[in-house]
Amino acid sequence: MQDYLSSFCFGDFYTRGGLDLKTRELLTLCIISTLGGCESQVKSHVLGNKNVGNGKETLVTAITHCFPYMGFPRTLNALACINEIIPGN
Repeated sequence: MQDYLSSFCFGDFYTRGGLDLKTRELLTLCIISTLGGCESQVKSHVLGNKNVGNGKETLVTAITHCFPYMGFPRTLNALACINEIIPGN
């Protein structure tokens, strides 16, 4: 399954043009956060965002922007994931 995921998502979608890597990773975090029950993947993409240069403030702002569409529980879960992976301010 991991090989399929890696070749499909990261070998195809992440290598396409049109969006820079920081934007692509931020969108991925927001979309996965809206699904619920995907906290492990949310944490992985928080780390991915950190690795491409998106800071904690950007992640919190993006998730907060999604709040009206994803609701309280999923927003709070996503923010908890961000705080776990990037503690502090």
